[in-house]
Amino acid sequence: MSGALKDAAIRVERPAKTLRELALDKVREAIVNGYFRPGVRLVERDLCAQLGVSRTVVREVLRHLESEGLVANLPNKGPIVAQLDIDEARQIYEIRGALEGMAARLCAERGSPEIVTALEESLTAIRNSYHDNDMAGVLANTSSFYQTLFNMVDRHVAWGVVNLLTVRINHLRSMTIKTERRSIEGPLQMSKIIDAIRRGDGEGAQRAAMDHVAAACAIAEAVLSTQKPAE
Repeated sequence: MSGALKDAAIRVERPAKTLRELALDKVREAIVNGYFRPGVRLVERDLCAQLGVSRTVVREVLRHLESEGLVANLPNKGPIVAQLDIDEARQIYEIRGALEGMAARLCAERGSPEIVTALEESLTAIRNSYHDNDMAGVLANTSSFYQTLFNMVDRHVAWGVVNLLTVRINHLRSMTIKTERRSIEGPLQMSKIIDAIRRGDGEGAQRAAMDHVAAACAIAEAVLSTQKPAE
């Protein structure tokens, strides 16, 4: 056996994710899903015990989440779960409406059956996730729907802009998807986007996409206006 083959036989493969990345995913998910409510203090010692990781890892995780806008570091109080701001939410939905409306219009103008098929597959997955009460699946499949919308018309820069806001979008989306009738109305609104794309109706697709975002924005505003931070 050659030296190269011997080296390959004993090489330690890098795990798919580091301990820091796994801890980051857990804390981010806990915030997005509401386990840690807005305004809650994130005490390093407690997080170390809950996650089973070192304080160094916890500090790195909190710094990263602060950069994503999910954690705020307050003087004399330390890190807390950032409180969602209605005005900031409106701005996020404004960006979504403009970019997603553009992408939907371009998809309709492209006139490709492959686009319709891919979007229908994502929408079916969203409905199935709702049926199974799998909210994490709803979030993942909804992101997949919009990624398809952008990537099928080569709008990678626009998707990159939306992707930068993905964590905050999912934080808002995690609230809106749980509201009454959203499991019916959300997919129905998305089906209207697909129908317009299938018809080649660019203006209709853009309007349907923007209407869907506007409906989500209205729900988010209503939820945020009644939310009280945790003590």
